[in-house]
Amino acid sequence: MDNKDYYKILGLEKNASKEDVKKEFRKLAHKYHPDKATGDEAKFKEINEAYSVLSDDKKRAEYDTYGQTFNGAGPAGAGGYGGYGGFDPSGFSGFGQDGQGFEGFDLGDIFGEFFGGGRGGSRVKRGRDISIDLEISFHESIFGTERVVLLNKTSVCSDCKGNGAQPGSETEKCSVCNGKGKIHETKQSFLGAISTVRECATCRGTGSVPKVLCKKCHGLGITKGQSEIKIKIPAGIQNGEMIRMTGAGEAIQSGVAGDLYAKIHVKAHQLFTREGSTLVMDLHIKLTDALLGVEHTLQAIDGSSLTVKVPAGVSNGEVLRVRGKGVPLGARGEAGDLLIKLHIKMPVKISKTAKKLIEDLREEGM
Repeated sequence: MDNKDYYKILGLEKNASKEDVKKEFRKLAHKYHPDKATGDEAKFKEINEAYSVLSDDKKRAEYDTYGQTFNGAGPAGAGGYGGYGGFDPSGFSGFGQDGQGFEGFDLGDIFGEFFGGGRGGSRVKRGRDISIDLEISFHESIFGTERVVLLNKTSVCSDCKGNGAQPGSETEKCSVCNGKGKIHETKQSFLGAISTVRECATCRGTGSVPKVLCKKCHGLGITKGQSEIKIKIPAGIQNGEMIRMTGAGEAIQSGVAGDLYAKIHVKAHQLFTREGSTLVMDLHIKLTDALLGVEHTLQAIDGSSLTVKVPAGVSNGEVLRVRGKGVPLGARGEAGDLLIKLHIKMPVKISKTAKKLIEDLREEGM
């Protein structure tokens, strides 16, 4: 592709000032705007491409040094001067503050309408998210549970399923947008008449309206009231984790519902604490049990009876491991371990008989 002479396109000399660049661009843009009788879309793009480079000091300096190399790209094909054959709507930001053009128009949106770029694309509307807190027991956090909550929120109408029509009735073409779902509007700018497109408020972009409005929601498609929501809490969830329920938040007309976020708070257990998939508990034993050994019967987290053998001669703070009695790991029936930390209770008062026996033990070197 031949190099373009941006100065020639705007009818300028190479030493033209920024004010001259802006002046010539405005004159030519007004003349060749596609909505004008003298309009020429190809020429209009070309003068915009030239202006986006020559109105920017950095781009102009690079262009004066290296020239145009390929399809409007900058030096060595890097970066480029525009997103549409060199045309860059952001180049118009010099006309006003924050990219706002003359007469209050956002030129990024205006030219996005013409060329399919900028911010002119449609975006799906989305309802508001909802956050709640749920408290569950330690046992429920290990094995999972369900909670049913009542929320006062907007929901999709249960009668019309969101289309606003009375069940059994038909729809007809929207008379406001003629079934197109969009409204074309024309505004005046320094470039002339500018056409914009917005969603039809009557049919909410669907192009059709119900012949008979839904009696429950009066054609809105959404209702406000209490909604019963069942939340499934998975096994193994930990304190502070969040459950996300897609679409369970606030509903909105002609859009998707927001999400529901439930933050889980696990109540402390009187016996067990948790470290990942491992359960930890304390077991207090007598001094004689520590010396001679003993068996203790405990209740595991799943409710089953568990017999633990404490070997003779254990020390205070030793830990016993019981495999498979911790947090369940999945559908295969595997589970983490249970750790039992031993605490030896020392007698506060000693009888004469006990004291004599202990003295005998000391003589034995124990």
